[in-house]
Amino acid sequence: MLVPEGILCTKNHEYLLEDGTGYKIGLTDYGLEQLGDIVFVELPEVGTEFVKGEVFATIESVRAATELYIPASGKIAEVNEKLIESPELINESPYEDGWLVKISSDTVEEESGDLLEYMDYRDDFEM
Repeated sequence: MLVPEGILCTKNHEYLLEDGTGYKIGLTDYGLEQLGDIVFVELPEVGTEFVKGEVFATIESVRAATELYIPASGKIAEVNEKLIESPELINESPYEDGWLVKISSDTVEEESGDLLEYMDYRDDFEM
């Protein structure tokens, strides 16, 4: 699986990726391996504001229901509506079609100190 350059990851398996107009947030491929097939996703409404570390979404897999924590403070600019009908896109293409939300944020640089570059994240879990 091709992992985009510049991706930052949390130890809870969320990722943050600048996309030119804001930041995509989703689940890493390693996090998805732990969860198994995603069968349901509950996403926030556009315009909702979150502070870094707050629960912003819930997903259900064949193994567990999991809360997701936003890796940076910001306002939800877009929600991936395709996931409501096709949550399997998260597993099939986590970095392209399976992103969860996009946020607008002015605080990513100052809040990213505890986020890991993908290779360091991967090394932490000895993938």
